[in-house]
Amino acid sequence: MKNFLSGLFFLIGLNISATTYYVNPLTGKDANSGTSQKCPFQHLDRLRTIDLQAGDSILLSTEGVHQGIIHLNEVNGTEEQPIVISAYDTQNGNRKLATINAAGRTAAVLLDNCSNFRISRLQVTADGGEIDAQTQEAHMRCGMLIRATKPGNYGNFYLEQLQISDVFYFPKGFKRDITEVRSPNGTMPYGFGIRVINKCKQALLRNINIRQCHINNVGHTGIKLSGTEHNIQDFHIAHNIISHTGGPGMQASCVKNGHIFQNHISYSGSNDDSRKWGRGSGLWTWGADSIMIERNYFMYANGPADSAGAHIDFNCSNVIIQYNLSAYNAGGFCEILGNNHNCAYRYNISVNDGFRTKGVGGAFQEGKTLWTSGFVGKNKRRFGPCHNYIYNNTIYVDNKHSAKIAFENTTKGLLVANNIFYIAGPCKRVPGDQYQPETSNGHHAENILIKNNLFLTTDTWNKRIPHPNIQPLTGNPQFVNDGGLALEDYIPQNRELIQDKGIRIIPLQNAPQELMGGMQPSVDILGNPITGLPDMGAIEIR
Repeated sequence: MKNFLSGLFFLIGLNISATTYYVNPLTGKDANSGTSQKCPFQHLDRLRTIDLQAGDSILLSTEGVHQGIIHLNEVNGTEEQPIVISAYDTQNGNRKLATINAAGRTAAVLLDNCSNFRISRLQVTADGGEIDAQTQEAHMRCGMLIRATKPGNYGNFYLEQLQISDVFYFPKGFKRDITEVRSPNGTMPYGFGIRVINKCKQALLRNINIRQCHINNVGHTGIKLSGTEHNIQDFHIAHNIISHTGGPGMQASCVKNGHIFQNHISYSGSNDDSRKWGRGSGLWTWGADSIMIERNYFMYANGPADSAGAHIDFNCSNVIIQYNLSAYNAGGFCEILGNNHNCAYRYNISVNDGFRTKGVGGAFQEGKTLWTSGFVGKNKRRFGPCHNYIYNNTIYVDNKHSAKIAFENTTKGLLVANNIFYIAGPCKRVPGDQYQPETSNGHHAENILIKNNLFLTTDTWNKRIPHPNIQPLTGNPQFVNDGGLALEDYIPQNRELIQDKGIRIIPLQNAPQELMGGMQPSVDILGNPITGLPDMGAIEIR
């Protein structure tokens, strides 16, 4: 009892010491103390002058529009007492968001070398505006920006219930160079939704949580994590809605230990504003390790290159893409580039992905249903990918589209098994489009195992794909609703053709390890348990 009471008194003491600062653009004055709703600050810049301590809060009024930026440098809460940035309501029972217009600023909220923050209930816009020296140095504009620029350990960021829209570096009417879309990520300044950046090799950023945010109409990427040598770790991105981004919906580089789940991403690579990049997959990783990407919706990605539902760019390992719906993405369903190891696409449903045609509408890459490539950077020797897996996916391509396949000859170890290929139209092999055809140098891909897949007919596949098709099955799975966009539309009705007809998935020959989480999931895309041998495709017949 004595220990309990002493702990209780300690917690009470901590709460008493915390200070809440209020900001109201309509009724506030910067000469006020800011420590009560009756005496709020007026401007966000006034927050630079206060000495924030662990447990303190910054609350913005939901009345009016806050202009400018909250920029904090080397400010730290603790895990037990984080610093809070959120909203307060001037009327009882009102739960609106506080609005920040960050036009002309680097971000609405910018945290440099900080730790232990909770940010919520903010609505952010940053549509152009004048470019100050700080913004020009940053070469971007963001809704939220978290950076590590000095050695140290930083972490524990929780971003929740944020609405970020209309974020652009340049003012309306600006037209980007038409060649920008051919560069890997664009070379000009752009607007981003949420960015986390760690370019300091002696710094570690960890425990990043981004949940229940809505990001719409930004110049480039919705949520972007940019690390160096895996110095962003342990992140969770969930339950977000991202749409009409000029670049990817999400992108993560040089990160480790991440979980990306239950997000809805649509219309990435949008070109409906001349300030947008106009190219982007729903999600892609680069230089990443141990990333689980599951139960997301990736839809309507646009662009003349890449622009898949979700793709694994080069130098990744242990990236698992499972239980997702991928539909009408111009670049394709599955894209695994060079020097990728031990990655997998499994238990996903793909609907009419990869419909882009090279040379049409400015496209300089074909859209592809399946694509492996040894590309590891322009003018670099191509290598891999090595020991990767594509199994138990349901892939639907109607007779209005072509299914295009590209397995580069540098591929070393690939298993394609237990998939349903409902390809109603033509299927053809295409080059990988990245500087070198798949047949150059007389090399041949090694250890490609295409085994135990279901086709409407094997004739088209066998004539076009130069790798042995072992133990193929043929027939119509009889989906509930061909071409639909609900997971349940792809429940097979042909029980005799589907049930228990899969093979057990084991590691490829010479593979150094199993997949992260094991080779065989316990449930299918609908959450049905997998018992005995797996069924064909992404859904177990109950």
